[in-house]
Amino acid sequence: MRPKNTICLWFDKDAEAAARFYAAIFPDSAVTAVHAAPGDYPGGKQGDILTVEFTVCGIPCVGVNGGTRFRHSEAFSFAIATDTQEETDRYWNAIVGNGGQESQCGWCKDRWGLSWQITPRALTAALAAGGAEAKRAFAAMMPMRKIDIAAIEAARRG
Repeated sequence: MRPKNTICLWFDKDAEAAARFYAAIFPDSAVTAVHAAPGDYPGGKQGDILTVEFTVCGIPCVGVNGGTRFRHSEAFSFAIATDTQEETDRYWNAIVGNGGQESQCGWCKDRWGLSWQITPRALTAALAAGGAEAKRAFAAMMPMRKIDIAAIEAARRG
């Protein structure tokens, strides 16, 4: 049964490639259906792949191959919580190392322009602690690109 709410992501023509990339990287992720267009449409023609149903870490998504009219922006991102530096590194390196680009504070973009926040739970916990701990962790995070858990934990301790 189709979920009540699904994230819909607009792609030029690479929805299937993006979905397969995400499914290969993240746990509890899969491509579940690929649908061809039954007729011509502004971004393509009959028989082209129109939509791709997939999950990212258990979250249902659909990718639409709608053409070049709309682009991804930082206004939407997937926020992936990580438990270890190895997990943080693995996801970050997969996204950035396959045509993506680094940003700051744990943010990066994949080669399709979709934004990702690769956020260690250690950072979330440090910021939630409040007070001086949170302030030190926040100051340590601000110049980072990929989050360094050891540096966050050291800053949290003071």
